Amino acid sequence: MIVHLNGEFLPIEEAKISPLDRGFIFGDGVYEVIPVYAKKPFRMMEHLQRMQRSMDKIGLKNPHSIERWEALCNEMIERTPHPDQGLYIQVTRGVAPRDHAFPKDATPTVFMMSNPMRKPPPEWHTDGAAAITANDDRWYNNDIKSTALLGNVLARQKSAEVGAVETILIRDGMLTEASSSNVLIVKGGTIFSPPKSNLLLPGTTFDVTIELAKKHGMPHELRPITEAELRAADEIWVTSATKEVLAITTLDGKPVGSGKPGPVWRQIHAHYQVFKREVTGC
Repeated sequence: MIVHLNGEFLPIEEAKISPLDRGFIFGDGVYEVIPVYAKKPFRMMEHLQRMQRSMDKIGLKNPHSIERWEALCNEMIERTPHPDQGLYIQVTRGVAPRDHAFPKDATPTVFMMSNPMRKPPPEWHTDGAAAITANDDRWYNNDIKSTALLGNVLARQKSAEVGAVETILIRDGMLTEASSSNVLIVKGGTIFSPPKSNLLLPGTTFDVTIELAKKHGMPHELRPITEAELRAADEIWVTSATKEVLAITTLDGKPVGSGKPGPVWRQIHAHYQVFKREVTGC
């Protein structure tokens, strides 16, 4: 496996990072995952712009221009043999003596790798998937795509332990997001989703989903969603780079709506597949 580390492409076995890297010591860094279909990146610019926003939020100077990032991403994709990939980018504040305060002269560490795309199994499209709920006890800056993901890891582990695919999070009685996805619900034919805020990550796949809903005249409303509304929804969806738009048909062991992927999800899923082909040309 070939990876990129600080300007060099090399076998992963040869990639070495100091244990004093602040990404290792503090989780002081940001990351992105860009889906790639048939060697073509999907919404690369939007992902790179979100990474820039995350860097700005934590006061981390971007080590590259957009043009340089595009070139690195495209080279990483070409060096990876799989046609469909998940391109991972991580930038940390770099190596410095251990101290909570930002170092004044550290050079950011840039790491990239690309793995085969983990596609949803066919039964998720025919039957949907299971999720559970949990209290959202993470910090208050979840709009930063930070490498410090322990809160998300602990939330996801709860669903993994019961054979579910996601943990949907509730804070003070209100829906925020899931452990690694955005969440939307459908009630009476209308799509509802929480507005963007510091409590949830602004999802690139979520944005595509909303754009497609608007384009095809599907009613949608951004507003706070209560836990009671989540549980009474006709449909529940989660969106992410790897899940795309996935129907949740069981929540905490109880069926969502009919217990099968609903008619609004079937529409948006079909629109998403067409959009992917249009964007990637395949």
